Amino acid sequence: MSKKPIEPPQPPREIEGVELKDALEQRYLAYALSTIMHRALPDVRDGLKPVHRRIIYAMRLLKLEPPSGFRKSAKIVGDVMGDFHPHGNVAIYDSLVRMAQDFSTRYPLVDGQGNFGNIDGDNAAADRYTEARLTAVSVLLADNLEEGTVDFRPNYDGNKSEPTVLPGAFPNLLANGSTGIAVGMATSIPPHNAAEICDAALYLIKTPNAGVEKLTQFVVGPDFPTGGIIINKREEIVQAYTTGRGSFSIRARWEKEELPKGAWQIVITEIPYLVQKSRLIEKMAELLNDKKLTLLGDVRDESAEDVRVVLEPKTRNIDPEVLMEQMFRNTELEARIPLNMNVLSKGKVPRVMSLRDVIREWLDHRKEVLQRKSNFRLAEIARRLEILGGYLIAYLNLDEVIRIIREEDEPKPSLMKRFKLNDTQAEAILNMRLRALRKLEEMEIRTEHDKLTKEQGELNKLLKSDDEQWDVVSTEVKSIKETFSKKTKLGARRTDFAEAPTIDVDLDEAMIEKEPVTIVYSEKGWIRAMKGHVEDASTLTYKDGDKEKFVVKASTTDKVMLFSSSGKFFTLDANKLPGGRGHGEPVRLLAEIDAADSIVALFIYQAGAKRLLASTDGDGFVVAEDECIANTRKGKQVLNVKAPVEALVCAPYLANADHVATVGDNRKLLIFKSAELPEMSRGKGVRLQKFKDGGLSDAVSFNLKEGLTWLDSSGRNWTVTELAEWIGERAQAGRLPPKGFPKNNKFS
Repeated sequence: MSKKPIEPPQPPREIEGVELKDALEQRYLAYALSTIMHRALPDVRDGLKPVHRRIIYAMRLLKLEPPSGFRKSAKIVGDVMGDFHPHGNVAIYDSLVRMAQDFSTRYPLVDGQGNFGNIDGDNAAADRYTEARLTAVSVLLADNLEEGTVDFRPNYDGNKSEPTVLPGAFPNLLANGSTGIAVGMATSIPPHNAAEICDAALYLIKTPNAGVEKLTQFVVGPDFPTGGIIINKREEIVQAYTTGRGSFSIRARWEKEELPKGAWQIVITEIPYLVQKSRLIEKMAELLNDKKLTLLGDVRDESAEDVRVVLEPKTRNIDPEVLMEQMFRNTELEARIPLNMNVLSKGKVPRVMSLRDVIREWLDHRKEVLQRKSNFRLAEIARRLEILGGYLIAYLNLDEVIRIIREEDEPKPSLMKRFKLNDTQAEAILNMRLRALRKLEEMEIRTEHDKLTKEQGELNKLLKSDDEQWDVVSTEVKSIKETFSKKTKLGARRTDFAEAPTIDVDLDEAMIEKEPVTIVYSEKGWIRAMKGHVEDASTLTYKDGDKEKFVVKASTTDKVMLFSSSGKFFTLDANKLPGGRGHGEPVRLLAEIDAADSIVALFIYQAGAKRLLASTDGDGFVVAEDECIANTRKGKQVLNVKAPVEALVCAPYLANADHVATVGDNRKLLIFKSAELPEMSRGKGVRLQKFKDGGLSDAVSFNLKEGLTWLDSSGRNWTVTELAEWIGERAQAGRLPPKGFPKNNKFS
């Protein structure tokens, strides 16, 4: 018996086919919107993200306001997670901890009791060990919350409701700042001083068309909870607040502390915002061990409740400003805090706002809160006046009311029909206590009725006048300003402003530990840097067939200059030269020197010094050493020569030189005034001496009164002062030199 083939199962009819691309786009967009709206970006009106708003609301429901006692953080976290924020207790507790840290939050929103972490980066204790309650700032943010000031929405499971935004009497967005990373966008708002924000808000109410530049006269810049010094220029700050994007460079606050016997040390009392002190000191120690902080001798942490980090200089002769400039460049003692005021406008639209836009939306929100609170109060007054009207009718007809209640089976409809009362009034009369039937109570009701009627009129007048509404908002802002005045401990500005000092010292050079070295260059082009200053060059060894060409005493912080026969200068760092244990390395591995070129001169760069350059053809000029620094391995062309002519002379040009002496291969000596020799940064130069046969052999600058000096074959210096017969004009032929002039035609 053959089996029937099994038919594949048919999909249910309600399933519809969807393109994968469309499905991914739709779901990713939903995820992105969820991240932007409900996690990463704060609302411009109250400056809070949903998790922070839910924590404050849940704590308010638990009645954890300042006069009350503390409750376990675990209880708070549990209520928030169970009722409003089902995203895990760790995320909720981390947010609560940050809201309580006075070194992370400029105006803490939670008053914590227990271990809530510290500036060293230590974590808070578990939520079962800590307790918390709201601060006065949070109370202001949620003030009048139950008076219809904001909209509510169902929570995640629909069993409770939560506010979409808080009334926000405190300018929390700017005062405490916010950071977050969403999908395709991010926000980074540093904290500011609340009193300054209030001043700017009051000015904006008074002058609605005020620009950002004017508002920055009030909000001068961020005010970080950890203090520090901002070194940005005012133009940069104004530009950042105008565009809503920028950054602030903040440095640690430090002072020089004098010690006995002329010693001193640096004491750091404030570190940049969000920098962990323990990690900062650990990084300093690592750099110190790696010899990258060459001016620092030691670092230690003497902090107790306040920050006190001590930096000891390597020697007392170091300039404190230079030491700190090196520290700022290489450690987190200087930090960059970004500004990206990307927030939810009206709780719906993410956009980057300027300082003016942020304050404007906060003020508009406060005005809307005032209007909604007034309307809520008017509705309450209307309900109360309705009930009071029923009470007055009852007092005027007390005997009849008592009779109806005693005799009628259904007194409520009878009362409504007899005295033309509505359901609310009749119910209120029936619920009256007997003790309220005294004559005095009637007088109190009439007084309350008059008082509420007057308040009703004032509220209606307020709602009809835009100016009066702004007056009320101004009064509220002034109250906030007084509460958080700069005269108070919490409101006092902590971050100052200053310009970064101008340091004349080369900090790159200062980062290199200064040690004596001897630069050795051989005839075959091998270079090395030997530790210490070698006094006897004859003890140096070279490869077979090689010998000494240049031996120069230097230090590791020096720049080594090489001048090639092609007229190019090459610059090498002494600290980067190969060590002296072997024979060094070929110089062509360190610089791109042509194989046909030879090194004519090797010397140590000196800022402000000058050099006399000349070619074998007898052309030359004076050049400043600053113009000879080569920034690349290819070198820098200074003396222009064309084969077979080569660069020959690169001699120091003396500061007091008034004459130049040249000697040719034909052994003719010429002396002329140095004023005839131009100073150039690059070129062929001018003719120094005229030759019939051969070319230039050597050139030197000197002072005529001191005489012309040369080195004889025995290694002794000869000085001749009677030189009148050799003095002429530049480009002349010259005469045979004095007796005793070296046979090699060289001055040295």
